[in-house]
Amino acid sequence: METFISRAGARTTAFFRRTALLAAALVILAASAQADNHALEYQVKASYLYKFGEFVNWPPSAFQSPGSPVNLCVAGKDPFGDILDKVVAGQQIAGRPISVRRLAIVEQNPECHILYISGSEQQSVAEALGAVRGENVLTVTEGREGEARGIVNFITQDSHVRFDIDEAAAEQNGLTISSKLLQLAFSFRHRS
Repeated sequence: METFISRAGARTTAFFRRTALLAAALVILAASAQADNHALEYQVKASYLYKFGEFVNWPPSAFQSPGSPVNLCVAGKDPFGDILDKVVAGQQIAGRPISVRRLAIVEQNPECHILYISGSEQQSVAEALGAVRGENVLTVTEGREGEARGIVNFITQDSHVRFDIDEAAAEQNGLTISSKLLQLAFSFRHRS
């Protein structure tokens, strides 16, 4: 009888071990899938960031010279890592090269044409937006309803990256957004 109990106990222990290993593997796979989805989401957003520039008209005074690059800046926490640098490598906007810059905080006249703001402990999204209000900067955020939002605001819906556009805020910053981009937006606020 002892042999039967010990064999049954061994089978039960082995079963629980296999179940625990399977559960651990599933947790690791789920975490890996979530990380892959997160990486894919930011690859899409990085592509959008520089593509937005193709649909925006800046006044000539926004650039130091006809050959000056389009400065694409990331302010606050950088969710892109090297993804953004890889996506824009060799790309151009209106015949201009793209330069990627990272800023801890945003001050007036940051020399950015496209500014992705994620916020940080050092500076909130609202503070960063305030620093460039009225300047020729296309601001991009990921704010939820009721939070500070840029001219373009990313939203993720049903695992798809979409965006809203505030055309009135673009006009305040001296920018004109193409109707083609407005048509692609999930929603947009018209100029006054």
